Amino acid sequence: METAAATAAGDAGARSPAAADGRTPREPRPLRGPAAALRAPRLDPYWTAVVLFALFATLSAQRYLTLGTISWDLGIFEQVVRSYAHLQAPVADLKGPGANILGDHFSPVLVLLAPLYRLLPSPLTLLTAQAALFALSAVPVTRCAGRLLGRRAGLAIGAAYGLSWGLQRAVDFDFHEIAFALPMIAFALEAVVHRRWTAAACWAAPLVLVKEDLGITAAAIGVIIVIRARRAVPAGLALAAFGLIATALTLAVIIPAFNGAGSYDYWTKLSGDGGPAPVIPLDTAVRTLLWTLLPTTGLLALRSPLLLAAVPTIGWRFVSHDDHYWGTDWHYSAVLMPVVFLALVDALPRFRTSSRSWLRGYAAHLPAAAAAAALALTTTLPLARLTEAATYRTPPAVAQTEALLARIPDGATVEADVRPISRLTGRTTVYWIGDTRGIAPDYVAVQLRDGRTTSQAVTEAGDRHPGTVYVPDGEAAGLTLLKRATKD
Repeated sequence: METAAATAAGDAGARSPAAADGRTPREPRPLRGPAAALRAPRLDPYWTAVVLFALFATLSAQRYLTLGTISWDLGIFEQVVRSYAHLQAPVADLKGPGANILGDHFSPVLVLLAPLYRLLPSPLTLLTAQAALFALSAVPVTRCAGRLLGRRAGLAIGAAYGLSWGLQRAVDFDFHEIAFALPMIAFALEAVVHRRWTAAACWAAPLVLVKEDLGITAAAIGVIIVIRARRAVPAGLALAAFGLIATALTLAVIIPAFNGAGSYDYWTKLSGDGGPAPVIPLDTAVRTLLWTLLPTTGLLALRSPLLLAAVPTIGWRFVSHDDHYWGTDWHYSAVLMPVVFLALVDALPRFRTSSRSWLRGYAAHLPAAAAAAALALTTTLPLARLTEAATYRTPPAVAQTEALLARIPDGATVEADVRPISRLTGRTTVYWIGDTRGIAPDYVAVQLRDGRTTSQAVTEAGDRHPGTVYVPDGEAAGLTLLKRATKD
């Protein structure tokens, strides 16, 4: 026995040089200094947001710089923010000459971008602000997940949220006011999870200033507060009442007051303007719901009352007569992403203590699985373009198009279609093609699609503006520019 003990002691000494010379072995020193501080777990949500901001901003900027804008929305929002920046009513001439955007959608929150735009007047300012707001919304999602589930799970869920298809679709579809809604919803629901009722109500209440339908989402968060608290919490009741009343006033009073027709134009998307009501196909509804819940949360979000915050948005989309709202394209699902991911975070702790071993295992591995699913899906989503060299090359057509549009003097009136809009709204008055309402613009800038020629564009411009003659002023990269002829 003594021999065995001595042998073991000798082996231990041989394995420990420090012990052999009589000194006490030292534990590896933890990293100290600024580098260690930057890797602190409490900073994980903010580093996640920084990385996401870089990805979103790069994607948005490259799309704009290569003339990849696919909608007139960026031009509309620049006209609105430009008006605010110059202390004017928020007029969006692309919606009709002199149209006040508050009579279309109630989004006064856009005034917050006015100071930044005044300093940096460019569509890139709006796109960068949107990237920052989307990235900011990842902070409460990652932080809440990290506190409840641990650091690794928190980072996994933060990554899955940031790379979710709903956010990527929104980043890729130019700029929209709902960018402000994502951090509001995320911070509000994080506060609900941590039972901070007043903070939750304060974060959710400003949703009524983002868009008219989001007041119902604010009311739903008020209901969630009451459900989670299991009592009539004043903050929850007040938020629910405030959201409903604000929505009713916005739709019945405020928007009609600014609308030229004295109504809310989007009622027709719900009523069908008196026509037969199309019913969303069952397969489309199921597909949209599965995309919303399966790759993001593995369906476990269904066990959290936080998911009620998604009901208003899904509800109006599915009852709408406009089939663009039914699917997973565009930006319409972005506001659902913070809801489903925080509902997952809220539900997972209960599953991790389930009496069923398979359910405990499923819950334990789900954060990593959600992150893996998001990465896999990203190969077919907009962020995948950041891995392609062509994304960072500016086609010759861009310089040619910009040189052509530079012929238009500042302050001119222009009738245009999608492609040239975002290059003109910052310095000219731009109208949507065919919607100048009697105004004969100084210039017409349109794409030559489907074999159309400049001479045809001249004829069509004359038909739209009887008594006015337009002459070609240049053509480049499939775009033609017409100029109103001066009278001798």
